Amino acid sequence: MEHLTIKDIAQKLNVSVSTVSRAFNDKYDIKKETRDLILKTAQDMGYRPNPIAKKLLQKRSFNIGIVVPEFVNSFFPEVIIGAQDILLEKGYQVLIMQSNNSWKTELKNVETLVDNMVDGLIISLTSESENLDYYKKLISTKMPMVFFNRIVDELPVSKVLFDDYKWALFATEHLIVQEYKDILHLTGNKSLSLTKNRIKGFEAAHKKYRLPMGSIVHCGFTIEDGEKATLELIKQDKLPRAIFAANDALAIGAMQTLKKHGFKIPEDIAIAGFTESRLAEHTSPSITSVKQPTNDIGQTAAKLLLEQIENDGLFVPQTIVLNGRLNIRESSINVN
Repeated sequence: MEHLTIKDIAQKLNVSVSTVSRAFNDKYDIKKETRDLILKTAQDMGYRPNPIAKKLLQKRSFNIGIVVPEFVNSFFPEVIIGAQDILLEKGYQVLIMQSNNSWKTELKNVETLVDNMVDGLIISLTSESENLDYYKKLISTKMPMVFFNRIVDELPVSKVLFDDYKWALFATEHLIVQEYKDILHLTGNKSLSLTKNRIKGFEAAHKKYRLPMGSIVHCGFTIEDGEKATLELIKQDKLPRAIFAANDALAIGAMQTLKKHGFKIPEDIAIAGFTESRLAEHTSPSITSVKQPTNDIGQTAAKLLLEQIENDGLFVPQTIVLNGRLNIRESSINVN
């Protein structure tokens, strides 16, 4: 079957090609009756617009790149689904890449997307953010970008964040109210604002209850990082009475190591996580965790990006901070 063109539709209706083009592009200088007739005829004839021609005409690829650190945690796929819902509705395709928590892979991913002429980028940085100079150059080219979750404050881009400080304070306060005094915070890379704000919340809870400051261990964000850090604590005989982990992956890693070495949770050591992964409810015991509004994060990031694209890169960077809730489960309830 031959591919129909707007010329075929024009011949069928005995109108000019430019009239058909104006009808498809909803121009003001065409009568509604004429436009409706052209669109109905095109549909009846089985006409489908050439997407490549449309992209060339509008000087857009209608592709959006999304780069995330990993897919192990359900947090990032859920954010992507939220963003995709908005972008698909507006006629954009989504190209998704993950950096496996490597800043080098992240750089290659972003370069590939830029080389493929995406109209904009939604990015969550790796835990080894070394690409600031590259992003600064990209910003100077007016590439529309929105960062979420893992960001660096100094980049002048729009950001969608979670109130990490407040909810880290609430999670730590929950452990303190459960009468755990010796609390350790497992967390990731020092350069990320996410890490800094969760540490501040952890410290603020101790100050609020006038407790000696708990220990802080920087180790990364993966299950393996949680396992290694906890094993080191066991070897050094420095286990606390409770662990507040910067994400559920760390909490799960810590829990697995503790159970292997005969410790009971929460009888011997309590655990609270962050990010509310799907595994949190299904571990044994189930893990107390902070729920983040993943769908809202994705949708908000997509809307901010579309605003930039529609304004040809002219915008004032916005930072939007979203809220959450603490889901209390077995891993942190004091049974003694």
